[in-house]
Amino acid sequence: MPERAKQVGKLSQRVIELLGLTLSEGRSILLGESNIAHMVSRHPEDYALYGEYIPLILSMPDYVALNTKDESIEYVKEVQMDDIYVKVAVRVSARGQLFARSVYRLNTNRAKNFIEKGTLKKY
Repeated sequence: MPERAKQVGKLSQRVIELLGLTLSEGRSILLGESNIAHMVSRHPEDYALYGEYIPLILSMPDYVALNTKDESIEYVKEVQMDDIYVKVAVRVSARGQLFARSVYRLNTNRAKNFIEKGTLKKY
């Protein structure tokens, strides 16, 4: 039986323009059971803390980036009170579907370096 993935976001024109993507605006970003299982196994504490905020991070990121290694779209939200940056990585599947693949905290200094270098683009 195929897993049911639910929509947790949509690809915005702003992200497309900032990252120079060839994808079309409004494409659904899905989150399936296998994606959640991956997040829980790789970053259980971060998923427990931030999993419920994935739709918020995707709809209102502070920064976005394109990961050239795996072509994933990275959405980063700065959690002001804790000086923490939380990243949601979105991958394009072989069939062209977008999936939220991981959620975890970034190293704060590393995140700030990416912002300074312009790798993380202000949304």
